[in-house]
Amino acid sequence: MPPYKQSSAYLEETIIQLYRKGITTREIADLIERMYGQHYSPTTVSNLAKLLDQDVQAFHQRQVKPKYVAVYCDATFLNVRRDKVGKEALHMLIGIDAEGYKEVLDYALYPTESCLNYKEMLLDLKTRGLEQVLLFISDGCPPG
Repeated sequence: MPPYKQSSAYLEETIIQLYRKGITTREIADLIERMYGQHYSPTTVSNLAKLLDQDVQAFHQRQVKPKYVAVYCDATFLNVRRDKVGKEALHMLIGIDAEGYKEVLDYALYPTESCLNYKEMLLDLKTRGLEQVLLFISDGCPPG
């Protein structure tokens, strides 16, 4: 970091990435101090993570377009740390509009992949402006 500078955008982005991967704020603070010689308290790391949480909440509350030509519904399994590390299903909804632009409409973490989870996510999108989807693309979800 440049002299007399207390923080950098790169370092803060690194902290956020580590937090996203499930590393605790105390572990991140220790890593930063060992790597850069700069002390970030667990409280400071936690405050940076709260900024990320605000951005995520804004994403999940934003308005979406009323019409999409197609919506892909799929999940991938990620290692998640709760009391212990285990795999959970990250469900994603990706919309394609009439101009061919792709957009992540929503994502959510659930213990297992389920059509009911997609239904919950789609109902939420309806409250945020979604009115019509011409084609749903999914694996393993029976129509109904």
